[in-house]
Amino acid sequence: MKANYIEDFQEWEKDFSFYSEVRVRFSETDMFGHMNNTVSFTYFEQARIDYFHHLGILMPSAVTEDVEAIPIVADLQCDYVKQVFFDDVLRIYTKIAKVGNSSLDIHYLAKNQKNEICFTGRGTIVQMDPRTGKSVPISEEDRTKFIQLAILPH
Repeated sequence: MKANYIEDFQEWEKDFSFYSEVRVRFSETDMFGHMNNTVSFTYFEQARIDYFHHLGILMPSAVTEDVEAIPIVADLQCDYVKQVFFDDVLRIYTKIAKVGNSSLDIHYLAKNQKNEICFTGRGTIVQMDPRTGKSVPISEEDRTKFIQLAILPH
């Protein structure tokens, strides 16, 4: 397996510790019983939200008038390794891989109930001003916190 965002798989994998668990529902499969290829992105979303909650990072709402910045997904990628089927139980591991000026690179690793790697992924989350639609810098305080989280596994 070689995804362009993974240099050394063993090193990359060992930095994950947080995961969310999901069971593949029948409605998430195709007529062959395989998990639909769009479902992994839904799992990434839930795992990312669970991870941020776990870290104590609040997700502000754009509907609140006084919110100056909200996180949005700028890009998302998934690399499939092993087939996933109805009723499989997956652990979706999540970590902060890189901190930019106004963005975070989040990485994902999905393993099934046999601890086999099923898919990996990555995505960029950008901090955006909901009034202007433009990216805004992450505060120094938050940036420091994110860098610590990216280096220290949680």
